[in-house]
Amino acid sequence: MDVVLLRFDAPLMSFGGVVVDQHNKTDPLPYRAMLAGLLANALGLTRRDHAKLSALQARVRYAARRDRRGSLLVDYQTVDFDPQGSMASDLGWTTRGELEERKGGEASDGTHIRFRHYLADAIVTVALALDPPGEDPSLRAVSEALRAPARPLFLGRKCCVPSGPVWLGEVVATSLRHALETTPRVGRGDEGPLAAVWPPGDGDDDPEATRLWARVEDRDPANGIHVGRRMYVQGNVAPPPAVALSSRRQEHA
Repeated sequence: MDVVLLRFDAPLMSFGGVVVDQHNKTDPLPYRAMLAGLLANALGLTRRDHAKLSALQARVRYAARRDRRGSLLVDYQTVDFDPQGSMASDLGWTTRGELEERKGGEASDGTHIRFRHYLADAIVTVALALDPPGEDPSLRAVSEALRAPARPLFLGRKCCVPSGPVWLGEVVATSLRHALETTPRVGRGDEGPLAAVWPPGDGDDDPEATRLWARVEDRDPANGIHVGRRMYVQGNVAPPPAVALSSRRQEHA
């Protein structure tokens, strides 16, 4: 199968899970909606492209591993939903390179407290494919968009800017798990086996060394809420030592 390899390396990244009260938590590894949003941003889609976003999200298949664990950082933030409040007229930069004004809420709800969770100094490698492969956009188009994105990319939130290119390479592998197992590890990463997730049936899963993990995977683009769960296998992979990828496309036996 054709696979695109991604590497997330940034001072901060956030794979936002389900919000609990004032806590916007992060998962240790990315989920499908986040990856679909990254691809959509690279392709130049907008939040209003609901049908295209849903179709792209439904096609994403992936496996991910944690090359460097990093540490959890919790940021205390206040959000002003009052249209007449002190922060209502603040301007902020967008990935479109334009200033955007805060609109506030429909009612004077005042200031809300938020605790946003981030992964600090972590590194994640992702093996990604599209199923079915023959639809538009193709995996090759997605790969090219990641190399030259239509807009600046971020890892979960706009403040989470990657330290380098997200695109790592293209490979042919027998499975997504196999792509993770054969892609060299990061030189600055953790030693030993690396925690990973991959789709069920993507290899011979040892029940004593793995477990199933129900992940809240998708978002409804029209309503901006998490929907549905998908099962993944959680286990470890032992990739080879760090070496430079010598070619743009590698053949994996």
